[in-house]
Amino acid sequence: MSNLNGVLLIDKPKKFTSFDVIAVVRRLTGQKKLGHTGTLDPNATGVLPVLLGTATKTQDLILNHDKSYTSEFQLGKTTDTLDIWGTVTGECESSVTEEQIRRVIPNFTGEIEQIPPMYSALKVNGKKLYELARQGKEVEREARPVQILDIQIERIELPRVTFSVSCSKGTYIRTLCYDIGRRLGCGGCMESLLRTR
Repeated sequence: MSNLNGVLLIDKPKKFTSFDVIAVVRRLTGQKKLGHTGTLDPNATGVLPVLLGTATKTQDLILNHDKSYTSEFQLGKTTDTLDIWGTVTGECESSVTEEQIRRVIPNFTGEIEQIPPMYSALKVNGKKLYELARQGKEVEREARPVQILDIQIERIELPRVTFSVSCSKGTYIRTLCYDIGRRLGCGGCMESLLRTR
C-alpha cells in the first residue's frame, strides 16, 4: 500500500492504549509515519484521531482543541487512581440526594482549578507521575486552570451519576469526578469514560 496522508478517526476500544491503536494501524496499512492526538487511558473509549503521513504535522494544532466526553462516576468510593480500576482508599454510605447533585454539578462550569492525578503522564523533574505512583511515591502537584465549557447531567441512578462535559485540553475527567464527590462530602470515582469529540 502506498503512503497515506490524512486523519483516521478511530473509536478506541477498552484495554487498548493509544500506542496499541497506532501499532494496529501501522500493521494494517504498512504506514511508517503515524501519530495520534489526545492520549486516552486504556480503560477509556471513543474518538482517537490517528494522523497519517503529512497530517502528522498538524499534531500540535489538533491537541489544542476542546474535547467532549460522557462519563459515569460512583459516589461514596475513592481510589488512588481516581477511577474504579485503582486501589480503594475510602468507602462510605452516601446519603447524597438527586437534588444536591443537580445543585452542585453546575458549579463546575467555567474556569476551575484541578490538581493532576498521580496516575497521569505528566512529568515532574523528568519523571512521569504514574512511574512515581507505581513506586509508591507521591509528589506535590500544583493546581492548574482548565475550562469546563459545558456540563450536563445525563442520568442519576444513585450512587451513580452520568454526565456529559465539553472542556479544554488538559482537563482530567477522573479529577472532575473526584472533585464533585468531594464537594458532595462523600467522595467519588470515575467508572467509565467515552470521548465523543
